[in-house]
Parts: sequence; structure tokens; C-alpha cells
Amino acid sequence: MDSRLDYFGNPLAAKVLKHINSAGKVVSDSTLPAATQELVKIRASQINGCGFCTDMHTKDAALAGETSQRLHLVAVWREAKVFTDAERAALELAEQGTRIADAAGGVTDEAWANAAKHFDEEQLVALISLIAVINAYNRVNVINQQPAGDYQPGQFG
Repeated sequence: MDSRLDYFGNPLAAKVLKHINSAGKVVSDSTLPAATQELVKIRASQINGCGFCTDMHTKDAALAGETSQRLHLVAVWREAKVFTDAERAALELAEQGTRIADAAGGVTDEAWANAAKHFDEEQLVALISLIAVINAYNRVNVINQQPAGDYQPGQFG
């Protein structure tokens, strides 16, 4: 599979990605736990069918010490006993925030209240922002048919 165009080599795309990357850096530097951030990025990428981001974030998470068991169970987190209550709340918010067009009411009050039990205001801002940023990346890659499998951890800095 080849991408439709060389998005990552395009000067205009570089300008766009610079801003998305800046937003992502703010989130990664927040107090939202790094493991939670990777789990959210993986789950949103799975839902959106973004192979490139799924490949990237599972590899980055593994390099950061995430277990293969947890990585294999992200897609079925509701049935898995390996995630904390806080991670489960973040994964639920990520799913509802990613599937926002599919849900008549958007993110439910219940999902929000559950997340708010586990994360402070800064972490909630980071979580909302992370969901928005990964969905933006997913859309770029899915529209462009960016192939998966060749990502090397640290490839983008």
C-alpha cells in the first residue's frame, strides 16, 4: 500500500503538522499519566481505522514499558482486568469523543462524571485535547491512506 501523496514531505503539511505537534507536546508535558495518554491514542486510532497511528503508539508504548498483554487488550478494554479505573474512564471518554458523530448526545454526562472522579481539571483539559489531537492525526493518515508497519520509535523526534 502506498500513501496517496507524500504528506510528511509536503511544505504546507509541515506547517500544519508543526501546530498539531505543538498541541500534542503541550498534552504530553501535562500531568495526565503517560501510559493513559498512549492507551487513549491507541484506542482512538483503532476506532478510526488508522493503522499508521496504531502502529506508532503501540510501539511507543512498548518502548516506554507498556506490557504486551495490555497493548493486546486495548481494543477490548471493557472485558479486560488489566486497566485501572482511571484508565477505563479515559478509554470510555476517548471512545465517546472519537465516535461523537455516532452518538446522538455526544459524550454522556456519566462518562464525563466518571472521568472527573479520576482526573483533575488540568488532566481533563489534557484528555480532551489529546482526544482532539489524535483524531486530527488519524484523519490525516486515513484520508491519505498512510501505510502502517514501518514506524520506528522516535522517528519524529
